[in-house]
Amino acid sequence: MRERQALQRVVAAVALVPVVSGLYGVLFGLGSAGGLVDVSADSHYRYLSGLHMGIGILFWTCVPGIEAKTGLVRFLTLVVGLGGLARLLGLALTGLPSLTMMAALAVELLVTPLLCLWQARVAGRAPDAATAGSRPA
Repeated sequence: MRERQALQRVVAAVALVPVVSGLYGVLFGLGSAGGLVDVSADSHYRYLSGLHMGIGILFWTCVPGIEAKTGLVRFLTLVVGLGGLARLLGLALTGLPSLTMMAALAVELLVTPLLCLWQARVAGRAPDAATAGSRPA
């Protein structure tokens, strides 16, 4: 029970990052960094920011009854991991991004998979672990 509550708190806190950063990107776009911005690039940035925000909101929906949300947590981890791999490819092709982007890469490729593994551990220890993985997310 204590481990479950700790996981819930950590997931809720970590999900705050994509929600806040995504909302900021939606509201302020690429122009928030200053300078002129291509309208199409700004549109795409706002769209991706909305997806980022949505991922965080979906992680929040996992918090209540987190032990039964294995499917959704795994799916979201896959989505975040694919984004992290795309960022890693960009790093290889164009060079080192800012420290903020490197921190995001660490969250995408390390923290999120670790949270997924933790969720699986909590789900496996749940009193009704045999049915927890088969419940709808």
